[in-house]
Amino acid sequence: MLSRIINGMVLGILVFILMINVNTVLSQEWSKEQQMVWKNVEAYWKIAGEENLEAYMAYFHDDYLGWAFSSPLPSNKAAVSKWMKHWWSKSNVTMYDIQPVGIAVFGDVAVVHYYYSMVVANEEGKERTRDGNWTDILKKQGDKWLLIGDRGGDQDDD
Repeated sequence: MLSRIINGMVLGILVFILMINVNTVLSQEWSKEQQMVWKNVEAYWKIAGEENLEAYMAYFHDDYLGWAFSSPLPSNKAAVSKWMKHWWSKSNVTMYDIQPVGIAVFGDVAVVHYYYSMVVANEEGKERTRDGNWTDILKKQGDKWLLIGDRGGDQDDD
């Protein structure tokens, strides 16, 4: 009985500490540069949700190289285009949410860590929730931030 009480107290303290850390991340104020980078991330996620391949791929640098957890090897821009076209023919994102965790800007290069959650419907309309994390590396060209690399995927893909 006493061990249950102690375990409950320890669990309560851990939950409290986790809540403080989550609130610190979520309440973080971003600089103007960080906000601009995040707006680009939001833009290409929105375009991906609309399944607009040409507009989506416009956010990828010609020399892009990224690596999803589910892929055995990194992918270039042409491979991403091919896989996205195929994925969109077999599924549909019905809802998504992305939350920034960290954004670092180094002149014309930015590193963005974020968490995502999305609901994906398959060809039969059956929905599945997918959660994960992603790191995007972007390079500024003009007023747009282009993906030069990334790494991430669903939590159950690692």
